[in-house]
Amino acid sequence: MRIDQLVPAFHRGDAIGDEAFELRSFLRGRGYDSEIYCLSRDRGLEGQARLFGKFPMPGSADITILHFALPSPLTQAFIKLPSKKAIIYHNITPAEFFKDLNPEMARLSRLGRIELASLQPHVGLSLADSEFNRLELVELGFRNTRVFPLFIDFAKYEKPASRFVYDLFRDERLNVLFVGRVAPNKRIENLIKVVFYYKKYISPLVRLIIVGKTDTFPAYYRSVAQMADEFYLRPEEIQFIGHVPDEEMFALYRASDVFLSLSEHEGFCLPLVESMIFELPVVALDSTAVPSTLGEAGIQIKDSRPDYVAELIDIIAHNERLKAKLIKSGQRELKKFKALRREELLLRELSQF
Repeated sequence: MRIDQLVPAFHRGDAIGDEAFELRSFLRGRGYDSEIYCLSRDRGLEGQARLFGKFPMPGSADITILHFALPSPLTQAFIKLPSKKAIIYHNITPAEFFKDLNPEMARLSRLGRIELASLQPHVGLSLADSEFNRLELVELGFRNTRVFPLFIDFAKYEKPASRFVYDLFRDERLNVLFVGRVAPNKRIENLIKVVFYYKKYISPLVRLIIVGKTDTFPAYYRSVAQMADEFYLRPEEIQFIGHVPDEEMFALYRASDVFLSLSEHEGFCLPLVESMIFELPVVALDSTAVPSTLGEAGIQIKDSRPDYVAELIDIIAHNERLKAKLIKSGQRELKKFKALRREELLLRELSQF
């Protein structure tokens, strides 16, 4: 029996691509014929994923898994396959976050949700990488839904961090870290307001560090960068780091005092788990997938008012007892993630439909 995976685009370092690669390795280890097929792939990954044009027609006893996160020609091709079909849903950010800044992205988001709904009658197993995503599938009428948490390569985080970057940022300033692309749903403007309040009313020794791509939504990036200028935040007080190598990102986690997320839409939010790994206290807006990913770790807030959040992160940064309690709760949640038998769960579910 074949168990193949379809991924619209196979990118180096991409969470979906990493998950597909890990699942294929597991399935092959259990004796299944298994390949990854995609419409496009990064140069150098030719040996890891085949182009969909070479996808051999499966039989009725075979299983095909579609990783769904954006609209693509794979959707209709997948529906027509004679094999048993499963999806792993990685979430689609709603169009309303993009409509004023990137109409094309808003169009793709709306189209993605239409395509997702079209899969419902054809899928025998519907997996989602968070409870929030699973409930979206339930609302669309998908049957046999299960949570299948995002693959996390914990061994990767054991690599050494950049000492140079750590020393550069580990000074007298309070470092507030956010990791994620600069996108409207992440509400970077609210992070800027918090740091402005902190600088003006609590202490000028503060720094906001934003690690993530700035070129996905250039108009939004320009608007938040201009906002930082209008709030008189100097380069040493707010830094858009962009996408960085792992060793530099690890150093920034280690050099920071608190991880702050005021994002209003997350499908999983891997940086919350990464913060647990690096024993960094977390403050996050209680929205979408955040509660299921964060669990009992960190502090979830309902209100993103700058004064409230700024005072809260100051308390966390300077109250050693509270900080230790938050780190300990993060370690407990981390244990749960590490104990998950994801692949065994998948195999069990696949054998039953």
